[in-house]
Amino acid sequence: MHRVVALVRPVQSTFELGCAVEVFGTKRQGVPQHYEFDTCTEMPGPVPTTGGYAMFVSQGLSALETADTVIIPGWLPVEEPLSDLVRRALLRAHARGARLVTICSGVFALARTGLLDGRSATTHWARAEQLRREFPQVRVEPDRLYVDHGDVATSAGAGAGFDLCLHLVRHDHGAAYAALLARHMVLPPHREGGQAQYAPPPPPGDALNGLLKWAGERLDTPLSVNDLAAYLGVSPRTLARRFADQLDTSPGAWLLSCRVAAARTLLEQTELPVEAIAARVGLASAVNLRRRFRSEIGTTPGAYRRAFRAP
Repeated sequence: MHRVVALVRPVQSTFELGCAVEVFGTKRQGVPQHYEFDTCTEMPGPVPTTGGYAMFVSQGLSALETADTVIIPGWLPVEEPLSDLVRRALLRAHARGARLVTICSGVFALARTGLLDGRSATTHWARAEQLRREFPQVRVEPDRLYVDHGDVATSAGAGAGFDLCLHLVRHDHGAAYAALLARHMVLPPHREGGQAQYAPPPPPGDALNGLLKWAGERLDTPLSVNDLAAYLGVSPRTLARRFADQLDTSPGAWLLSCRVAAARTLLEQTELPVEAIAARVGLASAVNLRRRFRSEIGTTPGAYRRAFRAP
């Protein structure tokens, strides 16, 4: 069991902590339990929350000594310094290989350890300039939902905490298991970390959402950007502008990410050969699938299947 420990502090944000609890600490009927979840705090006892009530946390910082993942679910006020005890506990956990993860304002605590120096990170867009000003050695990326370096990861505003947590589950146990969790929480199964934090809603009457559903049901056909544009009755240039405005990506990049996501699911849940999977997701050949898969996922279809094939 992968042990996840959330480090909480007064006054603790209930939503950010709830993101971690829902993904890593909630048992659900019919869903395999791959994580063990706990909380700790510097001074065990009642911890005030932003909800107006106190929660009792029985464990101290020693709980971090056995954590595989440490989550800092917000840090309020963000100007609050780290105590020497907390800083040393986080650095010790990182040094022995624990993954350190922050949600929203939790990045301010992680930045004070020095572990983000020279690296990119994100936080809520309203705090991005303050983070950049106080920690000039951190490369702040305010338009990212989350940034994952493997050993440390940061997320943007509260809702992006779900995106980062599900991303970590996907990394640990595959896309099918992450999608199962997301379905139980009635959440989108996957939002890329590079997606903008805020995208304006489609204008009234815009049919882009209908296009996404239509295209997603036809991944086994050789769809092109011209086909997508033709479905809406617009030019490829207009289509590209709508994708940029509403999804912060291009039609071609969106279509490729859908094909690769579908390939991941088939690799996990079926024994189909790579050539057949390539045909089903519209990538034409095993060679093209391998090339696209390595570019998008960073590994081969065979290695991915060995790691995440469902029993």
